[in-house]
Amino acid sequence: MTLHIDPITPRFGATCSGLDLTRPLSPEEVRQVTDAMDTWGVTVWRNTGMTDEQHVAFSRNFGFLERVPAREGVKMRLPFRELFDASNLNVDGEITRDPAAIEYRKGDRLWHTDSAFMEKRTSYSLLLAHQVPAEGGETWFADTRSAYEDLPQETKDLLEGKIGINSLWWSRKQAGAPIAEEEIDERPKARHPLVHVHRGSGRKALFIAAHTMDVEGMDKAEGRKLIADLIAHATQPQYIFSVKWNPGDLVIWDNLCTMHKGGEFDYANHKRDMRRTTVREGTEPHQMETGDDPYAALFARAPKVVDIADARVGGR
Repeated sequence: MTLHIDPITPRFGATCSGLDLTRPLSPEEVRQVTDAMDTWGVTVWRNTGMTDEQHVAFSRNFGFLERVPAREGVKMRLPFRELFDASNLNVDGEITRDPAAIEYRKGDRLWHTDSAFMEKRTSYSLLLAHQVPAEGGETWFADTRSAYEDLPQETKDLLEGKIGINSLWWSRKQAGAPIAEEEIDERPKARHPLVHVHRGSGRKALFIAAHTMDVEGMDKAEGRKLIADLIAHATQPQYIFSVKWNPGDLVIWDNLCTMHKGGEFDYANHKRDMRRTTVREGTEPHQMETGDDPYAALFARAPKVVDIADARVGGR
């Protein structure tokens, strides 16, 4: 089958059709998808009809899938560890009232890249809509390749070789969670270049987000201003678009050349059931890794205010 591409903006984002994502794809069809991703950064697939099992199977075409930490005695809402629960629901499928889960999810409405707080970065995220609110709840995307290319040369020179320090708990603090900076400093952080060459396209891209708290070697205030200025630059109208969801829609984005954020909706009264697979950078299709994912160690040290372990068993 042949992939059909309808660009959303001249340089960024495309709506794709023509492939049946519910069945195994040929190597040529997989290549068509990856070529589209390298060009457009975000691809939107409407009304896929995918099940959880098909979602996971399709995602494996692109590399090793990160897994939700297994916790003894903790019931999970979703049937596969490869599915991250990006919903506002508890384990029983009802809207969560758990304060920690609500506080944690606020960070999703900031511009971010998935798993930037881990030493092993995420390449593709594949988000499938199962239930969506009638109003709001869209997802916004930003083009960090074009944003970098349009920077003044003076800024590009300043960014050369600079390393960002990333923390999950920093983004949660920025979203309003009362986490002391001392608590953040006691917990794991990840170092990543602020600018890197995007492997699939050969273009340079910014790698910044709400998780980026400091710039290595820079004064904290100066580094944080630089981060804020770069995010503001990359999220100007000419670099962004939003996706309005319907059940069955799948959106794939490349975290190594984009940022994204969730749109606001009536979180307390309307269900939004979204399920995400995430592909580890640099891994091969269907690759398997042994041992537990590093997420287990990360979430074992979650600050109490955003420790969502109890939310997975129905709330406190």
